[in-house]
Amino acid sequence: MSETNQSNTNQSNPPARRKQLKLGAFFMIPGHHVAAWRYPDADAASVLDFSFYKQLAQTAERGKFDMVFLADGYAVAERFPEALEQTVNVRPEPFTLLSALSSVTERIGLAGTVSTTYNEPFHVARKFASLDYLSSGRAAWNVVTSGTDAEARNFNLEKHVQHDLRYERAEEFVDVVTKLWDSWDDDALLFDKGAARFADRGKVQPINHKGKFFNVRGPLNVARPIQGHPVVIQAGASEPGKELAARTAEVIFTAWQTLEEAQQFYADVKGRLAKYGRKADELKIMPGVFPIIGRTEEEAAEKKALLEQLIPEQAGVALLSSLISFDLSPYPVDGPLPELPHLSQINGGKSRFQLLKDLADREQLTIRQLYQRIAGARGHREIIGTPSQIADQLQEWFENGAADGFNIMPPYLPGGLEEFVDLVVPELQRRGLFREEYEGKTLRDNLGLQRPSANRLIPQAEPAVKVAE
Repeated sequence: MSETNQSNTNQSNPPARRKQLKLGAFFMIPGHHVAAWRYPDADAASVLDFSFYKQLAQTAERGKFDMVFLADGYAVAERFPEALEQTVNVRPEPFTLLSALSSVTERIGLAGTVSTTYNEPFHVARKFASLDYLSSGRAAWNVVTSGTDAEARNFNLEKHVQHDLRYERAEEFVDVVTKLWDSWDDDALLFDKGAARFADRGKVQPINHKGKFFNVRGPLNVARPIQGHPVVIQAGASEPGKELAARTAEVIFTAWQTLEEAQQFYADVKGRLAKYGRKADELKIMPGVFPIIGRTEEEAAEKKALLEQLIPEQAGVALLSSLISFDLSPYPVDGPLPELPHLSQINGGKSRFQLLKDLADREQLTIRQLYQRIAGARGHREIIGTPSQIADQLQEWFENGAADGFNIMPPYLPGGLEEFVDLVVPELQRRGLFREEYEGKTLRDNLGLQRPSANRLIPQAEPAVKVAE
């Protein structure tokens, strides 16, 4: 073929752009490891210092992360006194912090965890719509149902709401919030000084929602968000959680130990989308990853060993007990897990209970070995090695149907995040797996998610699917 013909061929058939992964920076201050606050390079005294969060958010934005992500809960770990004494139990409220971070960042998404169990839809819809305006379209809501009796006792209850009922309420809660976001048309605001018309009343409608859990008239007193809807994130991996995610979520944060488990979850949830009129690329699945990075394998191994040495025994047992919703303190720490309740009897996080039980059974781990394994990643995948080795492991999952991206969980801060940005991100970029510049201005632009049209109703599957745990 002549050079001219070859050139013409290339112009008419440009090479397809390689699919690129998405990254979230999961902030747990001063790091995800239960002993992070004791690590020599961790800034433990800055857990409530805005300047520290500003530094972290700007570091993640320098690394072109899609979003920063804040977990949240509504109680301290009072069930286990050692956990209160030996671990970090304070954190800023997400809306307040993310609103402040919106003023010191420009492109990175701002994702906050808010429970559907202990809030009302109108409050949540209004706050996220406001955050979307403050950030010029970068807000995201991580939908959770809460998980502990301690949280229930802070909201006029003695016991936590039952698992299936929590998810049923969450499903209706998300519906009400999205209806409220859509209660204003995109062009409802007129600002017409001459005609004395601030808004077109015909484009502002009450939602008149009447359901099992909520009666909400609306409309919202914030105009339709810049993104239409702030991005909806979900983290459950139980059957009700997967069904809720398939119907409502645009991003899933999830936890898996093996490639095979992650592939099964990925195919399962993506396979549920069609019955809700959704396509596979309308949902991004981003497993959590806990990276321990060294410039050499030896350095990475030394960091891991030091973190394990810093775990107070009582704090390790308390952490594991809380994750499986079962008190392990009476049992020998160097013995196996005792006989645990059946999954149906667990009213906390069912998917995390099953994941950790399976891990202990598969590798025959003692209680101590198990809490050492999960003290950082808390059931998410732990990867250790050089920047190239870390990139290899992310690439394997991304290219083999296990993930659309990853929620990065630095073991300690700020160093763990800085190492990922300075060492791993350039390696991913060199391989063409990650962006070098942001694609757009909103979080939806950068995640590759379409802006929903106004007054879109989330479709129901017919018949409604009811899956028992």
